[in-house]
Amino acid sequence: MYTVIQSLTHDGRDRSRDYVISGFHVPPGSWDAQLIEPLSPGADEVVLPKTSSSVFNSTNLDYVLRCLGCKQLILAGCVTDQCVAHAVMDACDLNYLVTLVPEATATYSDARQAAALAAIGGYCRVRGVDQLAWELAAAKAAREAVASAAAKAAAAKAEEEGEEGEEVPRQLS
Repeated sequence: MYTVIQSLTHDGRDRSRDYVISGFHVPPGSWDAQLIEPLSPGADEVVLPKTSSSVFNSTNLDYVLRCLGCKQLILAGCVTDQCVAHAVMDACDLNYLVTLVPEATATYSDARQAAALAAIGGYCRVRGVDQLAWELAAAKAAREAVASAAAKAAAAKAEEEGEEGEEVPRQLS
């Protein structure tokens, strides 16, 4: 799922107070509202325009995530001490289990990055790319093992019921 900073109106009247004060305005369809090619979404992926630092306050993200059955989020993004921090804290307050990947975040200086990560650490799990990749692979293997065991148990039960349910032919005398 993607979010892009983009006003919903061409004149930007829908922007948050912060964006108005800072003069931050990205009109719909403008170059600044486009995702860079390596991160372009697929044909059926969700892209939500956001008009404030908080993706949860200026989009229907929470509604969409709940409709999709999401309970855990892995977050990455730009301006760690603003937009990313808002997303982490809001998601936690909305009862999502949040994982933040520091290598997939950035802000204007190393000092701001360190301060932001220290401030939001209590709202989320912090995992490096390699550690998260390992956790995801282990979770996938566990799900596959459970699914395989369930399929074997169902097959065994079906075979057992088939044996019990068969009628034994009788000879007529």
